[in-house]
Order: sequence, then structure tokens, then C-alpha cells
Amino acid sequence: MAKHDPNDAPPPYYSVAVHTQPPLKPCEEVVVYGGGTGVNLPNQLQYIPQYAPSVGIPPITQPSIPPSSKKKRCYGGRTQCYGGSGATVLLLILLALAIWLGVRYGARLATTAILYDASDNDGDGRDEIQSNVPRYDTCSNTTVQCDAMKDCQLGTDETNCVRFSGDGSLQVRTSQDGRFLPVCYHGWDQSYADQTCAQLGFRKSYDTREVNSQPSIGLTLTSRSSLPIQGRVNISSSCPDQKTVSLHCVDCGRQQSTSRIIGGSVAKLGQWPWQLSLHYQGFHTCGGVLISPDFVITAAHCFPRSTPSAMNSGYWRVYGGVVSQDKLPKPYLLEKILLNENYNNKTNDWDIALLKLMAPVDFNELIQPACLPAFDQSFSAGTRCWTSGFGTTKEGAASGSSELMEVTVNIIDVRVCNSSLVYDGSVSKNMMCAGDLNGGKDSCQGDSGGPLVCQDNNRWYLVGVTSWGAGCGRRHQPGVYTKVTSVLSWIYSKMQQERP
Repeated sequence: MAKHDPNDAPPPYYSVAVHTQPPLKPCEEVVVYGGGTGVNLPNQLQYIPQYAPSVGIPPITQPSIPPSSKKKRCYGGRTQCYGGSGATVLLLILLALAIWLGVRYGARLATTAILYDASDNDGDGRDEIQSNVPRYDTCSNTTVQCDAMKDCQLGTDETNCVRFSGDGSLQVRTSQDGRFLPVCYHGWDQSYADQTCAQLGFRKSYDTREVNSQPSIGLTLTSRSSLPIQGRVNISSSCPDQKTVSLHCVDCGRQQSTSRIIGGSVAKLGQWPWQLSLHYQGFHTCGGVLISPDFVITAAHCFPRSTPSAMNSGYWRVYGGVVSQDKLPKPYLLEKILLNENYNNKTNDWDIALLKLMAPVDFNELIQPACLPAFDQSFSAGTRCWTSGFGTTKEGAASGSSELMEVTVNIIDVRVCNSSLVYDGSVSKNMMCAGDLNGGKDSCQGDSGGPLVCQDNNRWYLVGVTSWGAGCGRRHQPGVYTKVTSVLSWIYSKMQQERP
């Protein structure tokens, strides 16, 4: 977990064998993610986060033109610099050209995800460098969302059309209405269930059934086809017998071992079966969370763009069913790394990444996925949840824990977390806090990307992803986690684009 304190002097700088990082700036602190016992952290991948700002989070935007208060800006290493009105004229020309191209060719660019591919096919290091280019989706200017027609090259116009409510009820958005509506159970069967889950990036469905609903507008099934679910329904004034579809695409959030000690202890096999250990060049670097046979959730800051080799998925190994770094099974390999395009390494906002595995995971009693929360599922302040990881057990420790550690933490109201006594407005709407304001219970370096899970109806839900904080276990400095419900549509969108 990226922990930092502006009042502490930065620790000594250490180089990384595969990539030399630039000298530290005065406001930076090296945070290294730990491996097994006896491994010196400075030999592993390093992440250099910025200190948490003392002002509110700015609105999320794409990279923008620097403010006019900056006197000049040099472009592309050229000797000439453009400043003042010259830069304005240049920008106006570029803007006019962009508008003309849009009108002339009837197309627009819609940012989707920064995606990195795995392969170095010839072993010379070139393939992965060439693939480390952001991918953009090209869409027609007549694109219609959720009409079951792929208007965009990557299909982004059809990836935010399905969601689930708290009771598992399936809701679909169509171009006919634009609202998410429940799907009527009449005519629904296993084939529809499997097709819908496959559409969402799961290989098949796990469970589907009817649920009672209030009289309201619903979506009735039409003829069978290969179209996505949003193209196989029509709006109806009500569902027959007031029955709608409940759908679960994966059996998730189940534990084999349930005995726990509150306050921080060594976890047992099967206790947190979704916990993964992400190794970069042979060392534990970050945690991860299994959410399906093919996909893993982790933190975007685990892949610093300042270290190009970190973007090469061939350098990573994923271990599941592990409670000791000294007893590692055969690893899973990564096929792709997808970073959220809005991730901000200065504010840590949108700190989320999705990893696609080369081969599906076979679930067993030691390896199981955590449940993704429903779009409307919430856990109130004071709810007791759990976080786990192989990170350091003490702030400033030289190495991470060789054993999987667990600790119970309480969700903290975001208004409290954003108060002047805590993080003073640095917690965005995409973040949440959990821990103990009195200190002592927290995640730490090496836990980044790992799970914050809360239990509901005997299942464990991935509520947060370990992201950042000041120190470890300090008073009034709880852990900050990426809020999963805020990034849920992004997760599903990328799963659909990369579905197996």
C-alpha cells in the first residue's frame, strides 16, 4: 500500500536492475512492495507516489492544456518554445483541424483503456514496447448506445448495457428507452443465462432463477438469436406474473476456512481464496483479487509508467491459493494488463487495473473468486470488513511478510476521512476509507491491489482495492481503498471487450 507522510524525509534511493529510475524529487518517497522472508525490498519493483494533496480532488479530466500561468512550454525536445499568444493560436488551429476532420470523416475517438499486451515473440524486447500504446475506440458519429449493434471498433457502445441489483436481479438498458429495466422471467432459460454471462466476460452462468417484483415496466424476451441481451428484449408495461430474472455468473465469496482472530494474524489456507500474489521478476510486488476464471482486479499504481518493463505482462507471475511466499505453486501467466485511463498517479484517483489471465483458473477449495458488488450495494460506516496481503507488518520494515496476513478494519465515513484531522479533502468519490482512527489496524507496503472484503448474506464482496494512505496504522491515518462500486461499470466494460 502506497503509504507516505510529508513530514518524513524520503528513504534512500535504490536502483532497479531492469530500469533505472530518475533521481528523487524532494516531494517523492520510494515505496517498495515486499516479497518473502529474507528478500531485501530494494531489489524489487519500486513505486514512487506523490504525497496526498491537502486540497480537494480536482474533477477527472483527460490531460489538458497547461494553464496560461505557465509562461512557456517546449514541444518534442525542439529548440523553439511556444508561449503566450503563439500557443493559443496553435491550439486554435489544432482545434479547427480536429473539428474539420470530425465533420469530413464522420468519426470520433472515444478513449477506452490503456492496454498492454503480453508477448515478446522474438525475445528481443520489441514486441511489448510496440504494444505499450494506448488503444482508442473509433465510433461513428451516429452511434446508438445499447442497440445490440457494434458501432465502435472495440464495441464500447455496447459494454454498459447490463448490471445487477442487490438481490442479483438482472437489469438491461436498451436503445428503446435508455433506462436500466428488469428482464421478465417468462421464456427465460439456461441458454439465455449462459449467453448473457458469456457476454459479460464470464464463461457461463452459475445460477439463475425467478424473483418476485413489483408491477412496473419490464423487458420481455423476443426471438432467440446471437445478439447480446439488449438486442433480444422489448419493453413491456409489466412482466407476466410479476416475475423477473435473477442471474449469478459465478459462484463467489465462499470461504473454506472461517476461523479468524481480530486485530491482525496469519491467515489459513482457504480463508481468503480470492487473494492473489502478483510477482514482478520473481518477487512479490502487489496483491490481486480473483473475480472470475479469467480476470483479476488490482491497483493501477502497481504498473508505474515510469518503469516500461512493468507494463510487459511477460515479467509478471500470478499465484493463487497461497498463504506463504515460501511455498508457491505453479503460477498463472498474464495475457493483458488494462489500466484505467483516468488513473492519476498524483492524486491516486481511479487506482484500478484489470488483468486477463492466459488460461482460466480451475476453482477449488483454496482458489475461489470474490463477488463483485451490485451497482446499488453499499456498506455503511462502521461495518466490519477484512483486508489481507503479504505486505510489511510494520511501517518502514525492510521486507514483506512471508505469510498471508489478515486484519479486520471498519469502514469510515468519507466525511470523517476528508476532514482536516484526517486526509483534508484528498479522498475522492472513487475512494473509501477503512481502518481504525485510533491506529493499529491497517494495510501497508506490499498490500496494494489486494482486497477489502465485506460479508453480506454469507458471501464476501470486493468492496475496496488497497490503494494508498499515510504511514501504516497511524492515528487518524486510515487506509484508503479504491471504491469498487465507483469503477464497476469500467470493470464490466473491459471484461466484455476482452471476454474469452
